[in-house]
Amino acid sequence: MGRMQDKVAFITGGASGMGEMMVNLFTAEGAKVIAADINTDALKAKWEAKENVEYLKLNVTDADNWEEAMKTTADKFGQIDILINCAGISTEKAPADITLADWQRLHDINSFGTFAGMRAVVPYMKKVGKGSIVNISSYTALVGMGFNPYSASKGSVRAISRAAAAEFGKDQVRVNTVFPGVIQTPMVANLESSKAALEGLIKMTPLARLGQPEDVGNAVMFLASDEASYITGAELVIDGGFSAR
Repeated sequence: MGRMQDKVAFITGGASGMGEMMVNLFTAEGAKVIAADINTDALKAKWEAKENVEYLKLNVTDADNWEEAMKTTADKFGQIDILINCAGISTEKAPADITLADWQRLHDINSFGTFAGMRAVVPYMKKVGKGSIVNISSYTALVGMGFNPYSASKGSVRAISRAAAAEFGKDQVRVNTVFPGVIQTPMVANLESSKAALEGLIKMTPLARLGQPEDVGNAVMFLASDEASYITGAELVIDGGFSAR
């Protein structure tokens, strides 16, 4: 049996990058997975023929959409055991160019999306009697870099995750957070247009390489699994040692 046998996992950002990798990882370990994303074309192309994967359009900024998605999942599978809040966007705009609309968009997706997902899923986890939520923040929430709404929104994810862990522990719902460094995903592809900046980040990283989606996925798998049954409110940094310098 796989580590996720008989589990139902809902993964946002499931159409690409780390989210896509986690869908594959969780299904390989026996879970039934709902891959959620706003990009339905990409979802269909990747998951229509995949066994044990259902795909679902989700706008994480829409609280009603979250409620509908949780109900649809629970009605179909009878339970929701795991939520991975992986959907997110970034920005490369200079601080002087960032507008209020930019700020709000980043926070709507990265911050409110995480909050709304937890709020919507917890009632279903309470029915099961336990649950596991893993939120994806960023190393920029821990170190002084990135004077922009991305860093601020990921700091918000850190704070709301700790609050949720304290709030829902009595219901046996665990909430943990991972803090990836620079991971080689489509989101980072834009950074690759600035080779000097990327090379500088790699030089400042003790392990001297970019992270791979699997580096994050394996850690998320552990935190989501029953192997971590006494871990909640934890913060796991996956940045090759960057924040330790």
